[in-house]
Amino acid sequence: MSMISSQSPSLSFSASSIFLPTPKSLLVSAFNPSARTTTLLSSSKTLTLIRASSSSLPILSFTGEKIGNALLVLKSAPPDTARAVVHRAIIAEQQNQRRGTASTLTRGEVSGGGKKPYPQKKTGRARRGSQRTPLRPGGGVIFGPKPKDWSIKINRKERRLALSTAIASAASSSDALVVEDFAHLFDARPKTKDFIAAMRRWGLDPKDKSLFLLTEVPDNVKLSCRNIGTLKMLTPRTLNLFDILDSAKLVLTKSVVDYLNSMYGEGSEKVDEEEDEDVEQTTLEAAAGREESS
Repeated sequence: MSMISSQSPSLSFSASSIFLPTPKSLLVSAFNPSARTTTLLSSSKTLTLIRASSSSLPILSFTGEKIGNALLVLKSAPPDTARAVVHRAIIAEQQNQRRGTASTLTRGEVSGGGKKPYPQKKTGRARRGSQRTPLRPGGGVIFGPKPKDWSIKINRKERRLALSTAIASAASSSDALVVEDFAHLFDARPKTKDFIAAMRRWGLDPKDKSLFLLTEVPDNVKLSCRNIGTLKMLTPRTLNLFDILDSAKLVLTKSVVDYLNSMYGEGSEKVDEEEDEDVEQTTLEAAAGREESS
């Protein structure tokens, strides 16, 4: 088994350019020397490689002073498939949100129209068999939408790889930073003015789109930032690929960095195995229940 060590270029952190092709010269010049390559599938040919990309992010205090560094080590897709993985995940994520409830009535489903409106001949008018023809107002719709399932199946590991690849891209392109936990500073009362001032101290422009990822969003923090239209405040439970790609800056807390390293880092194989075992156990229990009921 051959080990191939390659580093991927940083994916664009904006949704408008992430799907553009990258020149080969950029693929060579944007290598990250700290990346480590691990083989995902072992066979006579190396089919897929997953890299563990590490980035050092500055930790800023509430006053904007640098107080240390945080290491973010996440899995990322190889350079030749990173865009395809992220593209497939974002398309599946958005398409799975479609409810598919749009529905129209055909001429056979519209009420009324059972009687021929006037005789076939000797009226000088065009022949017509029903008032509910699609050619008249109030009639049926030709080839109109019907309820449909738009969902796309995507593997859980592929979806998680796309998410970690996008976050690693933001970290490697200096579009991410880590701040101290500031929730307790808004315990007295919510204040949007104070939150905007803190953003400016962290080097964030309130006019640019920013994504804050916290383990928990208190009510006062939520009230302080809800009037900022360019800001999204998410938790690991609500984290999604679209908001990551749609943001210009990614702001994390130290506890979130630990969470991302455990869930999407090198040690996340154990999490995947535990989830697979849980799914398998749930499937077996459901099958046993069906056999007992039958």
